[in-house]
Amino acid sequence: MRLPAPLTGVLARLPRPRSLAGQLFAMQAVLLAVLVLGYAVFTYLSDRDQAKEAATRQALAVTRSVADSPSVRAAIRTPDPSARLQPYANRVQRHTGVDFVTIMNPRAIRWTHPTPDLIGKKFVGNTAPALAGHTFTETYEGTLGLSVRAVTPIRDHGEIVGLVSAGIRVEAISARIHDQVTTLAGVAGGALALGAVGTYVINARLRRSTHGMNATELSRMHDYHQAALHAVREGLLMLDGQYRVALINDGGRELLGAGGEVLGRSVADLGLPAPLTGALLSTRPRVDEIHLTADRVLAVNTSPVSGGERRGTVVTLRDVTELQSLMGELDSERGFTLALRSQAHEAANRLHTVVSLIELGRAEEAVEFATAELELAQTLTDQVVAAVSEPVLAALLLGKAALANERGVELVVSEDSGIDDGLLPPSLPARDLVTILGNLIDNAVDAAQGSVRARVTVTATTDDTGATDDTDDTGATDGPELLLRVQDTGEGVDPAHAEAVFRRGWSTKPAGPGGRGLGLALVRQTVQRHGGRLSVARADGGGAEFEVRLPLPAACAKAGRAVVVGGEDA
Repeated sequence: MRLPAPLTGVLARLPRPRSLAGQLFAMQAVLLAVLVLGYAVFTYLSDRDQAKEAATRQALAVTRSVADSPSVRAAIRTPDPSARLQPYANRVQRHTGVDFVTIMNPRAIRWTHPTPDLIGKKFVGNTAPALAGHTFTETYEGTLGLSVRAVTPIRDHGEIVGLVSAGIRVEAISARIHDQVTTLAGVAGGALALGAVGTYVINARLRRSTHGMNATELSRMHDYHQAALHAVREGLLMLDGQYRVALINDGGRELLGAGGEVLGRSVADLGLPAPLTGALLSTRPRVDEIHLTADRVLAVNTSPVSGGERRGTVVTLRDVTELQSLMGELDSERGFTLALRSQAHEAANRLHTVVSLIELGRAEEAVEFATAELELAQTLTDQVVAAVSEPVLAALLLGKAALANERGVELVVSEDSGIDDGLLPPSLPARDLVTILGNLIDNAVDAAQGSVRARVTVTATTDDTGATDDTDDTGATDGPELLLRVQDTGEGVDPAHAEAVFRRGWSTKPAGPGGRGLGLALVRQTVQRHGGRLSVARADGGGAEFEVRLPLPAACAKAGRAVVVGGEDA
């Protein structure tokens, strides 16, 4: 059905609530008003019918009582019935609340009437059913107006000696209904007001929850939220008040290695490393805290969500694996720079010594002194290059040797070492080897520093005692492996701490500004990523011995057998 044009224009000009809470309030107010109005109309119609039925029953009861009264029958037998019946009818009318009580003879001539002038005149209405002996009711317009009336015969020993009619005006019935409707309207208005206040309170809270946004804005915000969630490369994780995963984006799944359905699961059930799980379960905010997973280094930030009570935690994750590796290389370069600066200082002192010897006329002694220094430096270089031809590892060992020397530690490459250039497969990048060997050497130098005859011994070679490429139940391989072993002359590692030493944050030395205990954790992470094994034991001469075994293809092992050890073919 189309609305008239003027009404359509009025509705178009009405202000419309913008917020979702306002729309809900308007809808609820209209619905409540319709319900109350419908109930009021239904009650009015029901009360009207009930009032008419009640008036009919009242009129019937009055007529039957009058017809059954012995005094009425006695008065009818008198010469002037009106003289006795008129006062009686007036009393009955007053006491019963009807508008008229009319007693008449069988010819419908009135003996009584509320208007005395109408006594003796013919009754206005139907009397035929009553003359036939039946009691009936009708709505009829008489001398007093439209009324609901009842007519019944008066019998005396079975003979109809008169008729009696009692009625209530419809106007009086309407007045009763009006009073009831007024009361109903008051109750309905109170209910509507109470419902409106309750609706307003509920919607005020809804407005606070939706920040006053309407449905369109909320839908648009949800679309933006979903798009941003999947577009952000960093990991985003939201936990509820019980530390269950309420939201996770694609980056978070990738960085945490979380497969399958994780929503609704507790953080403790995600299989994450214990330190990372502890950080996510902590109520204390974390800022750029470094944690390790199976194959990544993550910077973790946590921030609690509160709104009068703790509602959850927002967690952001950044992959700093490459950054951490570059920082390690930068630390190594910084160490090399300090070592070169120190060596440059020492070289300047030696050069001054040579110049001074020449100025003193001791040229032969100057040549002898310079030759001895060159031979000492060249011996270390020849030893490293002859054993390890792979350029990145050779450079790492030379740099670490110089750095160790500055700290009073002798770094020795064992005679068993032998890695030819081109031996390492593409699947084992040099950067990962630098991470493994560099951190092991740094750890060994720290441990050996200050000990008697401080020394760090490095072994880098291949081990192809088996070539079946099988794996036993313990995870060890019988195929060719790259063996990296670092021994120191320090105090060694307590067997009780053999596992804890590779855990992030574990260290026997005081933590510095950047924290400690990351190097060995990175070593284990890198070794596990390449399917290798890492172990720690006590060295033969005391101190600790760290050993790394990384699987190699069979072709690499065959190439590694023709390496140069100590300057001679092996």
